[in-house]
Amino acid sequence: MLEKLFKITEHQSSVKTEFIAGLTTFLTMAYVLFATPGMMAAAGMPADAVFIATALAAALGCLLMGLWANFPAALAPGMGLNAFFAFAVVGGMGYSWQEALGAVFVSGIIFFLLSAFKIREWIITSIPKNLRHGITVGIGLFLTIIAFKQAEVVVASPATLVALGDFTKAGPILASLGFLAIIAMESRKVTGSVLWGILGVSIIAYALGLTGGAPVDAAAESLTMTESLMQIAGAMTFENILTSGMLAVIFAFVFVDLFDTSGTLMATASQAGLADEKGNFPGMGKAMMADSTATTVGAVIGVPSVTTYVESASGIAAGGRTGLTAVVAGILFLLALPLVGIIDFVPAYATAPALLFVGVLMTSDMKNIDWHDLTEATPAWIAAIGMPLFFSISHGIGMGFLSYTLIKLFSGRYKDLNPALVIVSLVYVYVLATGAF
Repeated sequence: MLEKLFKITEHQSSVKTEFIAGLTTFLTMAYVLFATPGMMAAAGMPADAVFIATALAAALGCLLMGLWANFPAALAPGMGLNAFFAFAVVGGMGYSWQEALGAVFVSGIIFFLLSAFKIREWIITSIPKNLRHGITVGIGLFLTIIAFKQAEVVVASPATLVALGDFTKAGPILASLGFLAIIAMESRKVTGSVLWGILGVSIIAYALGLTGGAPVDAAAESLTMTESLMQIAGAMTFENILTSGMLAVIFAFVFVDLFDTSGTLMATASQAGLADEKGNFPGMGKAMMADSTATTVGAVIGVPSVTTYVESASGIAAGGRTGLTAVVAGILFLLALPLVGIIDFVPAYATAPALLFVGVLMTSDMKNIDWHDLTEATPAWIAAIGMPLFFSISHGIGMGFLSYTLIKLFSGRYKDLNPALVIVSLVYVYVLATGAF
């Protein structure tokens, strides 16, 4: 049945590999179960209800991606969009969280229409080859800075913005050892090297008394959370949906999710060897519609925009090639509801080595950029370096599009442009001018 549904052999994979990949992806992005409620609490939403809504929305998104699109990517409420929801829309603009959920719902409908009419697919396929490679490299660098931040290898500095972390602490040391272990195992062709790295660091941390968990108590607590879900499910309102301020919010949700999802799908498909030279892969349209459907339903459940997670690349690095990887991750999100204490067993610095390893793999795409043509290489470089420095996939891609358009125009090579590049560049100019996000 699994073979018929996911075409595992055709994708040169196995059920065992897909399960390991799904578990790896889940462990790498399980932090969203705790980060999202914390952010939403700042917006006035009950954290316990948001926890279960997050797990349900992530499970739904993963199952849609796996069963509908047969693609090995996992979904969950996006962290950047969570922050925008809580601190900008609710905290800064003064909208209620119910109104903000209404904006997310409308943006999900727009995502779906853009996907159904293949507008999102048109934008992706219009990205020039070199800029596409730059986006892949940028996502690799973005994963790297996320991993360094999680492990406190890199910390904030008022003098230099960033600085080396404190290596007298366990986190940076264990993360570094985990990364070296993954590299060593991978070079020796050890199956599941990424997962073994995550579990190894977690076990060492537990042995040193740095982590813990109480699954029995958590199970009892989860029953309370289940009952409280009704506090946020279906609570969205549309009273001010047509005001200029709320329309700007909807536009921001659409813009960011469009670029985040498109860039992540493109990069992960390339890493998995599922994309052709133009970046197309079977099921691209279905993958986009799965993403947009999850956003719409997620708003009904009570969470911000659900998006495809770049951490999915960790599961692909572990061998995931089919939708079974996403399905396994989705099932684990459901199983996590009564096992909160077990999730605490895996600290953030244990998953950091997996992201670093994926960063290495994706950054290697730099070799495919045509460095002899500055009009091609420069926008690719801007997109790549912009993602980690702006700490945003969407802004990195936007800058890449805009710089590509301007450089080609100023160089007299306007024939290299296409309508999608020009339209997206103009939209991004609007984003910069208005501060929409």
